[in-house]
Amino acid sequence: MGLDLAKTMSQLTLDIHRPVGVFLSRKGIVQEVIVGTEAQLSPATAAKFRASPRSLRGLRLIRTQLRDEPLSQECLTDLAFLRLDLIGTLTVLPDGIPGTLYLAHILPPNEENRLCNVLKGIPLHQCTLRFGRFIEELEARVQEARRHQLIKDGCELAIIVSASPRPRSEQEERLAELAELARSAGVAVVDQIIQRTEEGHQRYLLGSGKLKDVLIRTLHQGADMVIVDQTLSPAQARAIGEITDIKVIDRTQLILDIFAKRAHSREGKLQVELAQLRYLLPRLSGKGDNLSRLGGGIGSRGPGETKLETDRRRIRERITRLERELEHFSRRQDLRRARRQRHGLPIVSLVGYTNAGKSTLLNQLTGSSVSAQDRLFETLDTTSRRLRFPRDRAVIVTDTVGFVRDLPQELLRTFRATLEGLREADLLLHVVDATASDIDMQIGVVADILRDLGLEDIPRKLVFNKGDLLPLTHLERLCRRYDAIGVSALRPETLHPLVTWIDQWVLGCREGRTALFVNPASEETKFVSI
Repeated sequence: MGLDLAKTMSQLTLDIHRPVGVFLSRKGIVQEVIVGTEAQLSPATAAKFRASPRSLRGLRLIRTQLRDEPLSQECLTDLAFLRLDLIGTLTVLPDGIPGTLYLAHILPPNEENRLCNVLKGIPLHQCTLRFGRFIEELEARVQEARRHQLIKDGCELAIIVSASPRPRSEQEERLAELAELARSAGVAVVDQIIQRTEEGHQRYLLGSGKLKDVLIRTLHQGADMVIVDQTLSPAQARAIGEITDIKVIDRTQLILDIFAKRAHSREGKLQVELAQLRYLLPRLSGKGDNLSRLGGGIGSRGPGETKLETDRRRIRERITRLERELEHFSRRQDLRRARRQRHGLPIVSLVGYTNAGKSTLLNQLTGSSVSAQDRLFETLDTTSRRLRFPRDRAVIVTDTVGFVRDLPQELLRTFRATLEGLREADLLLHVVDATASDIDMQIGVVADILRDLGLEDIPRKLVFNKGDLLPLTHLERLCRRYDAIGVSALRPETLHPLVTWIDQWVLGCREGRTALFVNPASEETKFVSI
């Protein structure tokens, strides 16, 4: 900073007995003047000088102080949170002359995990720091560290956060699933943060101080975004967007982004876009970048990035058009189901938690080749194939989208027409990952969603998949406990008991016999007509 500016600030501080600060650009031009200790950028300046994990903001803050003291922790927090080039305090001597200058700057990610470097205080007139060259070298080091991270991970990086009144063990379990969801979206998780909060807590979901810590850690570790396990209300999303340039998305938006990436059919794409617009509509506020952060999540997918200038009326019009198109698809589905009923083929639908192995099981049972990868929400589009038995018997086996806890209401509402196709099923095979650590939770989530859809009375049989990953005795105990059939969809030789059971069930359908049906979620025993 220039000596004349330093003298002016020092004299003003002495006159009003309050600290005075200036935000300077790299050309030394004053962008903002602040009075007091709070370092806050105006929206206009924040928009003009943006910060990211790849670069510094391009601003430095120099603030006066009446006492000769080193930089406080609050100053260092401001340095990291605002991603400033430098922060400094200038002591004002009793005669209004500039005294000691204390400086600090951000450090690139390092093995010691040091966030910033505090320089030794020196009298202002002895400061020989060549600011332009110093910042150029510092930013080059920051960008080089970021390039190493990108080469190492090859995808976007995120910190995941849980803020909830739930016990820590439950939050850790949920974050483990959130990390899998992130991986399914092509995002690598570099850190996780847990905070226990009161119900309905805070303007930012997290406390303001904790949120600032999270955002600082995100910048320091070179992460591209923060993913929150809880669903952010529109007010919370707007409040967070006002204080940071960092992308902050919630669990709902993450799942919507995965669906946007996975949908392949015309109907699936329309359903996902409709769900995204319903999610976006109550969050529309402000202009430009505020809207872009809400509109697109992982990899900037989804309708938001292409509709930044779209107002609420046009969004509603688009929603209406999508609803009409989906009604048309729904009528076509009704016709297809009617044809199947005329042919008299029983329908067996595979349901279950996401990544339980439903698509792999469909492929093995029917000899089909639908996409089946080890990641969450691999299947979105309903697929039906014929399974033939000896003695001229056959069934239609249908694969459906997997379920997950806290499935976004926007998705459940949009996919309801597809899921209600399960009403035509004569039998539900509830596929469960036998290796899951929370089997009861997963079974309960599926049972709850089926009940919400009014499908709880359809006969249901539990099938434990991935049995090859468990000791045989363990799998047998699970099957006895839940009255289930154990299989490994990757090993065709293990499917014989399941195929035999379905064959006997089809025979029972034709003979109109009555069979015992156990609902594992409620442990109620029912007799149903089959």
